[in-house]
Amino acid sequence: MAKYTVIAATGCPTGIAHTYMAQEALEEAAKKRGISIKVETHGQSGVEHAFTQSEIDQADGVIIAADKDVDIDRFDGKRLINVSVTKGMKEPDELIEKILNDKNVPVYHSSGNSSASSSEEAELTGSFWHKMYVYLMNGVSHMLPLVVAGGVLTAVSFFWGINSADPKSAEYNAIAALLNTIGGFAMNLMVPVLCAYIAEAIGKRTGLVLGFVTGMIAYTNGTGFLGGIVGGFLAGYVAILLTKLFKSLPKSLDGLKSIFIFPVLGVLISGTIMWYISVPMKDINTGMMAFLKSMENSSPILLGLIVGIMCASDMGGPINKAAYLTGTALLAQGNYFFMAGVSAACIAPPLATGFAVLFNKKAYTSKERSAGYVNFLLGSTHITEGAIPFAAKNPLLNIPIFMIGSAVAAILSYVTKISVPAPHGGFIVLPLVNKPFLWVLWIVIGALISGFLLSMVAGRQSKHDAAMVATPLGNVTVDTEPESEPVEKATSNNDLSEIINKDNIALDVDVSSRDDLLKYLADFSKKLGYASDSDAVYEKYLAREKESSTGMEKGIAIPHAQDKTIHSSAMLIAKLKQPIEWKTFDNKPVDIVISFLIPDQDDGSNHLEYLSSTSKLLMHDEFITSLRNSKTKDEILNLFK
Repeated sequence: MAKYTVIAATGCPTGIAHTYMAQEALEEAAKKRGISIKVETHGQSGVEHAFTQSEIDQADGVIIAADKDVDIDRFDGKRLINVSVTKGMKEPDELIEKILNDKNVPVYHSSGNSSASSSEEAELTGSFWHKMYVYLMNGVSHMLPLVVAGGVLTAVSFFWGINSADPKSAEYNAIAALLNTIGGFAMNLMVPVLCAYIAEAIGKRTGLVLGFVTGMIAYTNGTGFLGGIVGGFLAGYVAILLTKLFKSLPKSLDGLKSIFIFPVLGVLISGTIMWYISVPMKDINTGMMAFLKSMENSSPILLGLIVGIMCASDMGGPINKAAYLTGTALLAQGNYFFMAGVSAACIAPPLATGFAVLFNKKAYTSKERSAGYVNFLLGSTHITEGAIPFAAKNPLLNIPIFMIGSAVAAILSYVTKISVPAPHGGFIVLPLVNKPFLWVLWIVIGALISGFLLSMVAGRQSKHDAAMVATPLGNVTVDTEPESEPVEKATSNNDLSEIINKDNIALDVDVSSRDDLLKYLADFSKKLGYASDSDAVYEKYLAREKESSTGMEKGIAIPHAQDKTIHSSAMLIAKLKQPIEWKTFDNKPVDIVISFLIPDQDDGSNHLEYLSSTSKLLMHDEFITSLRNSKTKDEILNLFK
């Protein structure tokens, strides 16, 4: 049985993207630290990679990064951090560091008595609002499949006509009526299931029982999904209250409590309260729906602006979900226009990232370009979360840009009265849309606007982040890949193996000063046949150092010379016997020298590409460590190849 240093659980309400993005982020963070991790995912398909009791017992700590209910009691006695799934995606390094080295991370006890202080307790169990959100999203995650299934089946029934399920209509069709009936049953379960699983997250099995009954009352009395939410929290906390009231009963009566006392009293209490608050809840629900419907007619631009901003603000988070839940609630009442704007606003951001990498490929890393292309597929299927990494890269600029595109797509959808009767699926449900080609056009226009703006911002950012390096032509910018980019991709500009071989590498070079080293390199270049006049090369080395030092940092210098006596481009590498003084960025001596020889006829383009490739390699600490630890010429040569 494998032992894992850290175990983690991830989960998001929809269980589609956030869950697995947080999983990958945590696994990458653990890999960088050289520790083992196992991540249990709570996705739409259920729990995958579930922990065994042995794995839990042997782990040093537990990270829960989830916005849905995860069985926490099994981690009794373990150091535990409980945060949102967004933190798992955006702050994986901090979470791994904290669970490994922060002695203040509290120990979780299922009895509710933690060894942590009150301030630490908040970190352990999550903030009050995070807990409320987790409870709510547990209901949403169980409700969504029902809404999608019911909405799509109901929408398909309209293929035979809008009144095809009505036996009194001339459009009546038996198959359409069956689909409409089945779809209606699924949609009608929306409120009871939402209510039940909110209550289940709070009050476990007892909460589930009370939640179903309370949810049925909420649905029957017309309170809509707002009533389902209120009823869920009501039923859950009634279950908690009963547990505390009957805590003193003998353990031998536990069976009686769970089967008789809790269900009977709980249903009575929560059901009665829900019955009497249904009247004002129904009025609130009716008023809200009427207001939204009136906005579709009187203020479609304002409505589209609000929906666009909400959907793009947190890419599947609580604000996005609020808009989506409203859309599904209106679908259940036969309003198919509101969902058109919501879906358009959710589809536009990932498509925008794809257009952005097409508009300005050089501004993005190869990994980002691949993600952008994949987002064409994700966006087309209504999965907004693919845009999150792009939003996180520069949130203050990129998120408002996503909002602009989403708002444009939503506004145009509302203005042209497009209806989308299915709550999910993206372009898969185009046959159900009343104006499919127009709807796609509006979404693409919104995505193109955001994509163009994203590419401009990314282009400026990449120029700002470019590294300044010394060259024979003076200081020039050399674009650098982020540190997360694999080292082997850093040589994409030009193949360094073209200008280096084993003979070009010298080990244990014994020199006492920078000038001695430059003289050694000049003689070395003539010995290898790259230059015909070592004195001329030496003078060019010195002249270059007078312009500005080629000392870098971390004990590395990159001297170079360009002269008519140099016959072909070459890279020379020298590892010194002892460090020598050299003017460097970090004021530390140099013991590794990477030198370039440049023919006089070279206009600088080839040399800059080789220098760019080397500079990118030196951006990675793991490469420098490997270079420093290399003992043979073959090891060094393989690193640069």
